[in-house]
Amino acid sequence: MAYEFSQFCTDSRKILQADLGPKGREKIKDNLERLLANPNFIAAECGPSAKTGIRTIYRDEETHFNVLVHVYSEGKKGPPHDHGRSWAVYGQAAEWTDMTIWKRKDDGTKEGFANLEEKETFRLNVGMAGKFDIGDIHSIHFPDGARFVRVTGTDLDTIPTNRFNLDKNSVNVGGRL
Repeated sequence: MAYEFSQFCTDSRKILQADLGPKGREKIKDNLERLLANPNFIAAECGPSAKTGIRTIYRDEETHFNVLVHVYSEGKKGPPHDHGRSWAVYGQAAEWTDMTIWKRKDDGTKEGFANLEEKETFRLNVGMAGKFDIGDIHSIHFPDGARFVRVTGTDLDTIPTNRFNLDKNSVNVGGRL
């Protein structure tokens, strides 16, 4: 029996009620991988007729987690960023996404300045999910036609997040990711 989206949302709420920490988020990652194996969910939310762009498909009123679908016709290589005081779990629905983890070399005390070094890069293939905890800096790179599901601890449009510019060794507090 396929793992349904409604069950994923119910399970995620229960998990976050019991454990807001990294172990709870790891369980959400595992359940997202189960959801990505449901062909009906993938066809409905990430299939060929899915609208291009980013859309929120669920917001939990009690624990405040969000589920978003990202559908891209063109590939993208995004800048390093974090999710502010939120976490995120990315699950690959089509194509692949290379995730690069960055480490901050400076102490963060100089406003607008950031010196990052690449820590590691790994690929999310279809059906795989990756977890990023609060404060983790990462960048994404994906080809034309990539589609993924992202679960966040809150609505990222309502909190400050950081975007980093590697060429200028700078950091900006910004908006939507």
